Amino acid sequence: MSPNIPQNWFHQITETSNALDLEHGVFTWNDPHKIALSLKHSADSSERRKAEPFVSAMAMLNFYINRAGKHLPAQQREVLEKAKDELRVLYGKPRHSG
Repeated sequence: MSPNIPQNWFHQITETSNALDLEHGVFTWNDPHKIALSLKHSADSSERRKAEPFVSAMAMLNFYINRAGKHLPAQQREVLEKAKDELRVLYGKPRHSG
């Protein structure tokens, strides 16, 4: 996690909700494909998720981006936005246009 982003909110959500078990620091990585692969693995293997794997993985990615808000550096936001497209490709979904 970025040093500017409080960690307790994310830790609490991932520990107490029907969230995915994520690799440590996954949202700080600089490789969108690696992030997407990790999220896919977490979603596919999770027994805590309620939705389909793609929906759960994308929701967790969006949740992090939205919750981090203005504290998320622009460069990392760009990496995470690219990870969304990588996730779509891994699940055989159409890429987002725009």
